[in-house]
Formats: sequence, structure tokens, C-alpha cells
Amino acid sequence: MPTALPVIDSPGVACCAPLTREPLASGDAEALATQLKALADPARLRLLSIVASSPDQEACVCDLIEPLGLAQPTVSHHLKVLTRAGFLSRSQRGTWAYYRLQPDALPSIAAVLTAP
Repeated sequence: MPTALPVIDSPGVACCAPLTREPLASGDAEALATQLKALADPARLRLLSIVASSPDQEACVCDLIEPLGLAQPTVSHHLKVLTRAGFLSRSQRGTWAYYRLQPDALPSIAAVLTAP
């Protein structure tokens, strides 16, 4: 199972130096590629933006189906990919699953991709 890039204790600080400062280690490159692949899909980007712009950066899967115009199993698959990549966390409440944006996921990728 792919793992998310580890994050240092400081919020928004990536585990490794920006790409322009030093080469990525093999494991860091694989983890970053997994995260970038998860983002490289228009439906997943829309899902991430919907969750991020929702109150408390959390949304029920029931509220994510209609805006995408996709079937529930397809939306659930995309949410699973985003969760495995470390962008979202999932909690079950009764029959519905709720997804919350992981606060350090996007800043971590931004820190690796931006120059110092």
C-alpha cells in the first residue's frame, strides 16, 4: 500500500528538501510520485477542492456524488485513492463515511516542489 510522505513535527514542513536543493532519495521519490499521481486526476482534484472548501474541511460522501456527476462507487474509489495518498482521512458515522482534509498534506507537497 502506498504511504504518504512523512511530515516533520513543524506544520507545513516537508520531510525532504525542495527538489532544487538536492536529489530526492528513492523512497521519497516513490512517495511523492504516489501523491502526485493521486492529484493527477480531474475528479480527484475536484473532490479535494470540495472537501477543502467545506465547513471544517470535512464532507460526507453523500454530498460529494452529485457535484461530480459520477456513480457512488466511482466517487468512493477516488476518495480511497486520496485517503491512501494522505490527503484525506476517513471516519464512519452510521451508514455514511466522512472525509476530512489532512492539514499538512498539501503544504508538504508544496514545500518539496518550491525552491527555497
